[in-house]
Amino acid sequence: MIHQLILAGPRPGMTVPDFQHYWRDVHAVEYAAKIPQIRRYLVDDVEPMGPEETRPPWRGAAEIWLTGEREQVASLQTPEFLRARQDEPTWAAFWQTIVLDTDAHEVVPGPDGGVKLILLVKRAPGSGLAAFRERGLGAHATLTGRVPGLRRYLQGYTRDGAYQLGEAVLDGAHQLWFEDADALTRALASPEFARAEEDLRDFADPRYLHRLVAIEHWIIGPHGR
Repeated sequence: MIHQLILAGPRPGMTVPDFQHYWRDVHAVEYAAKIPQIRRYLVDDVEPMGPEETRPPWRGAAEIWLTGEREQVASLQTPEFLRARQDEPTWAAFWQTIVLDTDAHEVVPGPDGGVKLILLVKRAPGSGLAAFRERGLGAHATLTGRVPGLRRYLQGYTRDGAYQLGEAVLDGAHQLWFEDADALTRALASPEFARAEEDLRDFADPRYLHRLVAIEHWIIGPHGR
């Protein structure tokens, strides 16, 4: 199963609330959800974290599940996909959009919903993909699994095909679910999270480590079609 993440921000002149509303309630429903190959689909309202001068421009994310590469290729050839792409300039600064096709690994099983922390990651310069993924799914996953209030934990790694013609923009996305905003705040202030973040910075490139807080809105799912 391909778990695709699409990160985007509002087009110039559009407010963040209007951007999020259009993506969630218009584009997702009237355009993207009609692509027949999509099995599950949600839209995240996103709030970037960290110092304002270093925050990325993305204020929303779509998450799409496709059965495999054959269905993905077929989806790109549908009239529904073409109409969805034609609608993108209506609301998104499409030149800043990033698409990640990932293989997902559920480290801590649990329910969807609540508040989600998305950590976008890139491996440290000079390190290999295999070692980066092994460290993430091994020692780092153990440390992160100890963060208080963690309900569910998923690591998604950019699929190998993205490296066939060069280097991928990002190597993956880690997603951590919490009951609510208060639970996330307590987790971020915990020594367990500090240790996990210190470990992540030891094998990931801090220049490309982004924190996003997300609220999920299911369009197709969560059980799929």
